[in-house]
Amino acid sequence: MDATPDLPRQSRVPVFNMPTAVTVSIGLLLGIHALREFVLPDEWDITLLLNLALIPGRWLVSVAPDRAAEILSAAASAVGDADVVQARSAFAQYVVANPSASLWTFATYALLHGSWTHVIFNVVWLAAFGSPVARRCGPWRYGLLGLIGALAGGILHVAIDPMSTAPLIGASAGVSALMAAAARFVFQSPPPFLTGQPWQRVTHQPLQTIPQLLGNRTAVMFLGIWLATNFVFGIISLPLGAESATVAWDAHLGGFLAGFFLFPMLDRLGGTKA
Repeated sequence: MDATPDLPRQSRVPVFNMPTAVTVSIGLLLGIHALREFVLPDEWDITLLLNLALIPGRWLVSVAPDRAAEILSAAASAVGDADVVQARSAFAQYVVANPSASLWTFATYALLHGSWTHVIFNVVWLAAFGSPVARRCGPWRYGLLGLIGALAGGILHVAIDPMSTAPLIGASAGVSALMAAAARFVFQSPPPFLTGQPWQRVTHQPLQTIPQLLGNRTAVMFLGIWLATNFVFGIISLPLGAESATVAWDAHLGGFLAGFFLFPMLDRLGGTKA
């Protein structure tokens, strides 16, 4: 006779229980960065960056060629290490001489990252906040919201800093949109009839209105911390690439606002999905 006790079946841990759409998204971001790091020659990687990254100054000089001198002056007057400033000035001259801008860069910049730290930071937050959105809405609306966030972040970044020739890269704006969408429903107390681990529940609860969110202490703390960290990171340098770079707080803000205010419309497009 088998004397082994009949133990309850163990739940799967969250990292192995993500929706397929989130897992694919994370695999895509990590795969692209690994391809750039370990496979592509430097020349090809630079070409990829020039064709997929979002460069505000390129758009400005495309629509207003007479402002090319302002772009060069802004690059030359940047503060920092002399070699870095010289490299930025040289790149600004390249941008002014090759002003062709492509619409797809408002989305494709989100596929590229400056370092492993950068991409891992983004995929961790994507796993945490993209998963509840994907479970609630299904893969297509999850993907659409991430795309809208990237577009909104890119547009706001170009609008606020149009003379910048620093390439904008990273999925942070799209992740911020998913984070804002999740904030509309994940901080509510679950109904008593829902059982199981939090990460295994299908979210059926209605979205909280703005007044309801303001009355939710956990949600207010989360939103306050998010805004504060973006403000701090926007004025200091972080090692996200080959050299220190400031975080594009305006892109994060654009994605967050898009996700926060547009998610209710996307949420109403279809029923809740597992």
